[in-house]
Amino acid sequence: MKRRTFLILAGVAGGGLLIGCANPDRVRARADLRPAPGGQIAMNGWIKLAPDGSVTVVMSKSEMGQGVHTGLLMLVAEELDCAWSSLRMEDAPIEAFYGNLVAFAENVPFREDEHGAVANGMRWMMARLGRQLGFMMTGASSSLRDLWLPMRHAAAAARASLVAGVAGHWQCAPAEVQLQDGRFSVADGRAMDFSAAVSHLGAQPAPLGEVTLKSPAEFRLIGQPVPRLEAAAKVAGSARFGIDVRPPGLCYAALRFAPVRGGRVKTFDASKASRLPGVLGVVKCEPEHGGTGAVAVVASGWWRARQALAALEITWDDGPLAGRSTTDLMQTLTQALAEDEGYAFWQVGDADAVLAGSTRQVAADYRAPWLAHTPMEPMNCTVEYRGEAATVWAPTQVPGFARRAAARALDLAEDKVALEVTYLGGGFGRRLEVDFVVQAATIARAFPGRPVQTLWSREDDVQHDFYRPACVAQCRAALAEDGRIAAWQLKSAGQSIAPGYGPRTAGIPLLGPDKTTAEGAFDVAYAFPAVSVRHAAVELPLPVGFWRAVGHSHQAFFTECFMDECAQAAGADPLAYRLQLLAAEPAQRAVLQLAADKAGWGTPLAPAADGVRVARGLALHRCFGSTVAQVAEVSLGEGGLIRVHRVVCAIDCGLAVNPNLIAQQMESAVVYGLSAALHGQIDFAAGRVAQGNFHDYPALRLGECPQIETHIVPSAAPPGGVGEPGLPPIAPAVANALFALTGQRRRSLPLQIPA
Repeated sequence: MKRRTFLILAGVAGGGLLIGCANPDRVRARADLRPAPGGQIAMNGWIKLAPDGSVTVVMSKSEMGQGVHTGLLMLVAEELDCAWSSLRMEDAPIEAFYGNLVAFAENVPFREDEHGAVANGMRWMMARLGRQLGFMMTGASSSLRDLWLPMRHAAAAARASLVAGVAGHWQCAPAEVQLQDGRFSVADGRAMDFSAAVSHLGAQPAPLGEVTLKSPAEFRLIGQPVPRLEAAAKVAGSARFGIDVRPPGLCYAALRFAPVRGGRVKTFDASKASRLPGVLGVVKCEPEHGGTGAVAVVASGWWRARQALAALEITWDDGPLAGRSTTDLMQTLTQALAEDEGYAFWQVGDADAVLAGSTRQVAADYRAPWLAHTPMEPMNCTVEYRGEAATVWAPTQVPGFARRAAARALDLAEDKVALEVTYLGGGFGRRLEVDFVVQAATIARAFPGRPVQTLWSREDDVQHDFYRPACVAQCRAALAEDGRIAAWQLKSAGQSIAPGYGPRTAGIPLLGPDKTTAEGAFDVAYAFPAVSVRHAAVELPLPVGFWRAVGHSHQAFFTECFMDECAQAAGADPLAYRLQLLAAEPAQRAVLQLAADKAGWGTPLAPAADGVRVARGLALHRCFGSTVAQVAEVSLGEGGLIRVHRVVCAIDCGLAVNPNLIAQQMESAVVYGLSAALHGQIDFAAGRVAQGNFHDYPALRLGECPQIETHIVPSAAPPGGVGEPGLPPIAPAVANALFALTGQRRRSLPLQIPA
């Protein structure tokens, strides 16, 4: 509690920015019907109307394959009742108004069901801090949750203003005006389209107090499987990712990084490289913002630049990771697990005493490795520096932080740097960092007046990532006479992300316990009479970052595998054992039961095509406001090869805005999570990353991909997250199936044992 109190006081004392901060209203801002470019009228901070009837939605979230633009436009179209074809998008300006409040408010070390004065006060203050910092961010499965009400309110306010204007023109009561699919009408047959209605807008917007949102029963678009907006452009190849940016006069930068993560350049000789055809120059890059030092060759083509790297003569300073190996790094974690008491994230009763007095105990130790993000589009950024101003094209999840970092690297005021967010070819948390943006800006500064695209190779990407932290865990349980859990104890040890991320990216310290270290362990829904969940934060000279589902990605493996071990020790069915522990959680019980029913839990499974036996395993996990249960059907092929044939997912994510997007994200999470569960592991030898490309850091191949089914629990609750909640259950579901198949426990990831 002392550390929690310190976190609270630190937030309040941090410049006094939280004192007297008004409750943010993300609709009323700029709601004065101001003229906008192209004859548009800005209705509020989110919506602009044009004389031709088109509706421009200001988009503050990055599209990185999750379909967020489609989902958010559905909210506007629903409440505004405009035609889907009339919608347009433009990037939001980088302003505090568009800050992500949900992600900031959730970044507190409390269980989701904790609603005391301290927990709620911290959430309130963190949301205000997010507003003050202007933390524009896409991640933490927060986009729809963050804008569920603001965008709907904005659209409803615009609709009310239009209806009032039309009613004034027709001299009738606003209640008599009907609006559907962009067409206004009254009972006497008079009608007009959206473009005509715009001309009748009054001078002031409708008061927000008079705006009423639709009820779920009134939804006509929300809840429908609307096709993704950008799908056709991606199929046709016209969608523009960061790697596709082509301003006039573009040149290209390729990089030779220090071989040890976090190292830097001591000396270099560029004379040979500079004489090669097409080479325009060579630039030294310091390891800024947590990155690794490098030397960049800039040339007329990227391949020319890449080939010229071999001609560079460089001496390196390997830095603090020099000489370290996976073995000794993991030993440091194991030692901390044994010696460090850790921070208590969840404490009920005296679990130690119950365990000490128990004659029936279950114990197991688990381990998860470092992981790379490996988005399909390698890291890249294009910068045009013009001396007094600059333009940056970046596939980033944090446009505000990216612009600030670029401006500082270019020695410019932030308002002199224009930043355009392109489509992201995958993010998964890697593009929450700004090291690659600063690097690109540093290189472009040496070539004023000419845009430079800095592009990493896949090897650069794998070997100079901000890795998902490795983690080790010690699990203990005491069983009562009836086999139920009398005490549950989980202690883990691993690196903490927030203390490094805050200073290197946002320029601020993030104090107090980092919830991401133990999330997924301290917030499970199972009821235990006595429980202790602790985490020991370990410092290592290796930068770590947010990876899809963050701490849930490994803590779910620990908790759900150990839950199966308890069920086995109690002689109980894994499904029935979980259900009785969820007696007070009917919503989570329903998700688990749905997945089990759809998978045919308890019924015989047919053998695989080659005749070998197939077994099922299940797992349940809640994170980012949603609950997911998965059942995996698994067999072992020739040489012990793990084959996942089918994965049945059930999800309760609140109201399903777009079922099509939800199914796609479940499939994405299963594929990405299986890649890590079966194959993912970053190893270090003499400080160097052993893996370099997909041949030794594999992604799931098409032939390995299972059949994936998604079943959505109907709900009228506000939407929960979708992009990440589908990942945590897949590793334990597969591991539990392997135990059912072989009787052997695999407690370390990855699960696939090399031949």
